[in-house]
Amino acid sequence: MSWNQKPENALRRSQELINIDQPESALSILHETLTGRRMVRPWSPIFEEIMIAQIDLCLSLNKSREVKDGLHQYRNMTQSQAPGSLEKVIRYLIDQSVAKCKEAKEATSGEVHVDDLDDSTPDANNMMLLSTMTADPAQVQRESTVLLPKIKFLWEVYRVVLDVLKSNSKLEKLYHSTAIGALEFCAEYKRRTEFRRLSDLMRMHLQNLQKYGGASAMAKIEEGGKVNNRIRGWEGWTTESIELHLQTRFAQLETASTLHLYTEGFRTVEDIYNILQISHSRRKAEGGSGSPKAKVMAAYYEKLTTLFWVSENYLFHAFAWYKFYTLCKEYNRGMTPEQKEYQASAVLLSALCIPTLPDKATTQSSDDGASKIKASVHDGIAKDKTARMASLLGFHTRNPTREALLSEIRAKNVMADVPDYLRDLYKLLEENNNPLVLVEKAKPLLERLRAETEKVGEGSLSVYVPPIISVLLLKLMHALSASYHTISLDHIKALTDGLGVTFTEVEKAIIASASSKSSLPLRVRIDHRANCLRFGNASGCAPFESDVMRSQLTNLAKQLSKVCTVINPPDLNAIGVERRALYTEVRASVSKEHEDMLARKELIETRKEEAERLVQEKLKEEEMKKLEAAAQAKAEEERRLALEKQLREREKVEKIKRELEMTEKKNILISMGENVDAMTEAELMAIDAEKLAKEHAKKSAKKKDDAERKLNEIRKKLDYTVRAIRIEEAPLIKKRQEEKVRTEKEQYEADVVKRAQEAKLQWEEDCKAKQALTEFGVFGCMASFEKAVMKGRAINHKILCEEEDKRAELIAEKAKLQRARKRKEDERRRKKEEEERLQKEAEKKKIEEERLKREEERRKKEAEMEELRKKKEAERQSIPRSYEAPRADTRGPSSQALDSASTNKYVPPARRGASGSKGYGTGGGTRNAWSSSSRGGSFGGGRYDGRGRYDGGRS
Repeated sequence: MSWNQKPENALRRSQELINIDQPESALSILHETLTGRRMVRPWSPIFEEIMIAQIDLCLSLNKSREVKDGLHQYRNMTQSQAPGSLEKVIRYLIDQSVAKCKEAKEATSGEVHVDDLDDSTPDANNMMLLSTMTADPAQVQRESTVLLPKIKFLWEVYRVVLDVLKSNSKLEKLYHSTAIGALEFCAEYKRRTEFRRLSDLMRMHLQNLQKYGGASAMAKIEEGGKVNNRIRGWEGWTTESIELHLQTRFAQLETASTLHLYTEGFRTVEDIYNILQISHSRRKAEGGSGSPKAKVMAAYYEKLTTLFWVSENYLFHAFAWYKFYTLCKEYNRGMTPEQKEYQASAVLLSALCIPTLPDKATTQSSDDGASKIKASVHDGIAKDKTARMASLLGFHTRNPTREALLSEIRAKNVMADVPDYLRDLYKLLEENNNPLVLVEKAKPLLERLRAETEKVGEGSLSVYVPPIISVLLLKLMHALSASYHTISLDHIKALTDGLGVTFTEVEKAIIASASSKSSLPLRVRIDHRANCLRFGNASGCAPFESDVMRSQLTNLAKQLSKVCTVINPPDLNAIGVERRALYTEVRASVSKEHEDMLARKELIETRKEEAERLVQEKLKEEEMKKLEAAAQAKAEEERRLALEKQLREREKVEKIKRELEMTEKKNILISMGENVDAMTEAELMAIDAEKLAKEHAKKSAKKKDDAERKLNEIRKKLDYTVRAIRIEEAPLIKKRQEEKVRTEKEQYEADVVKRAQEAKLQWEEDCKAKQALTEFGVFGCMASFEKAVMKGRAINHKILCEEEDKRAELIAEKAKLQRARKRKEDERRRKKEEEERLQKEAEKKKIEEERLKREEERRKKEAEMEELRKKKEAERQSIPRSYEAPRADTRGPSSQALDSASTNKYVPPARRGASGSKGYGTGGGTRNAWSSSSRGGSFGGGRYDGRGRYDGGRS
């Protein structure tokens, strides 16, 4: 059809079909326009309109397949020409899909009872069975027909957008925002299966970027290598791309915690570790620090604390808190004391929450003689997983344990930032082994922990109370098992009373510790009939739970096998004959098989070498051709670049000279007060720079003289004014001084009289007080008290003197060492300054010698120029003399005669010869005899010698 050849016609035809209610046909036309092979054209804005129209139709018809095909084709069209248009289309698609899904969710209950969105639509039988199991069958029907298609469409949109943008560096921010939107979608609709697939998809994208988009791979591409299709559009790892990947993985980690998918969370931790390794390698290659930013690592470990806490992995939760606290304390200088106390308390409490066994518990089946049962490590597989996770998280050890973490806490002095009652709780759980007082001492501490942290609200430390109670119960049971063989349940209830837990929970804790998979679980049995607990092997009470009975079945099987061999012994002769026949057959065929294998191997090697040789020759020929072509192109390019460089250098020098000259002229004109902006470049070029500089110097000198003259006048005027002021103010100052002295004298005499009166009154009162104290005998008591006090002070003074002497000796010793270091440092500094001074003097001497040398060269050059000028001047003066010598007799009066006859005053030609005027002749008002000619004889006011064409007019 004709409309199939032009996008404008296709868009117009699709609008017409939509208006007549045929959206399927309109979608088919737009889809063919975008994906048809005959429509391979460069991008234009009309394609963006077609893509948006197709998206609207697919949203209304729930056609995710057409959206996927169209978006891939549009990506190929706009990836290099119009990435902004691709971003606009993708954002429009996501926004519309999310809006449609929200509308469908509001119309229904918002819950979808389908586990996998990728499966086909549930059949009628399943939907009928599901409707019979629900309270509202109509609601289920609405969800399956309204909400489910929109959710499936939105999920397909997220997947196709991530696949389209997986390696596009220009739209990397859009890729990560889409990934975060997909994670929020999984969390909002509780889509666990889709979250696993989304995680696998993002993990595959990251692996492709690692494998095909690393530094070595990008270097090969820059050298002319072929780009892998999996990373088309990728421009290499940058700091921004690493930050975006980390933010996306942090959101993925949080979603995994929300959906309780801890396996995916741990796999996400591996992805974050890989991204951090990429950052490490990139920083090392750039010559910077190999470690990532502390802010990024702190956010990483903060997310891990939540993940491990929700998954009840208390060991790694405590290590994550410790790493987060260490980073914040080292790099976050703005931490308040409250924040530091909160984080330190969280580190200590999370470490105390790790379940453990007493130190004396040993493993009988252990070969290395380990003295402690490792926390959270039940078998070899679990230990390997723990070591791997520790290395991924960047912990200081591959075998993290509760004891190692507590030793780190003590070594780093974390306890200094912890409140006192938490330190007491730590001592109680780690140092106290008395089961009778363990719970009683822990009760007030746990109550205070609940009371103080519940005021904080969200993020309080009260969440650590239940795990600490579990650890406390475990420690209590092990302490009781070490001290008792049998204990009544009533006594256990009395011991655990006040912890805030029921006896049922205590029983669950006892059973959990007894059924633990550790190498040595708690040996305990609850006897409700006798209302007691029984500890240990208890051969009479619990024989089948002891270590002696565990290997009995194995030993019985081995012994029965030996008995069967004795009762029915095997036929050794028959077995020997069969073995000999087998060996003979093998010996006969082994040589031939060996030769065949060698021949086949040789043939394979020969064919392989031949194929490799042909491939190598072909590669060498292609490489030689490429090298020759590259060498020719390189030589031609070098010649072209050299010529262009010469032309550019020449133009640059000329331009710099013109600019310097123009700048100098502009500066001079601006200093002279001229308006340079109003002058054209041609006018500036026409100005003589030397003449302009002389004029500027002349005006500057005149201006300076005027300023000095005005300054002298002002100075003289100021001098006269100051002298007159001082003469006038002298009597006034003298009068004021006399008045001040008189006033101060009167005030002083009044003050003396007043103080004398006050002193007399005070003396009289003191005498009365002394008389009263003497009557009561106070001074006698004071003497004895003073004697006792002075004796104690003397003892204290002696002790203080001894301490001060010791401190003075230490200070003197330190001062001596400090003086020695200072002398050494001064000597080193003096030598360094001496070396610098000598070096500077040598440089100054060298500069002075060069200056003197330049001065000497300049003087020689000026002397040569002066000699040359004098020589030229002498030659110029000798030419007129030689020309005038043969004409001396025909000349008029000489210049000296004219000068002697003239009065150095100009006389106009009309007044020459008049009686009142002074002529140039010797006769006053008359002319000379040789001045009778009309023009040649009159010489006016000049000094014309009468040479040339006017010689005939002289007499």
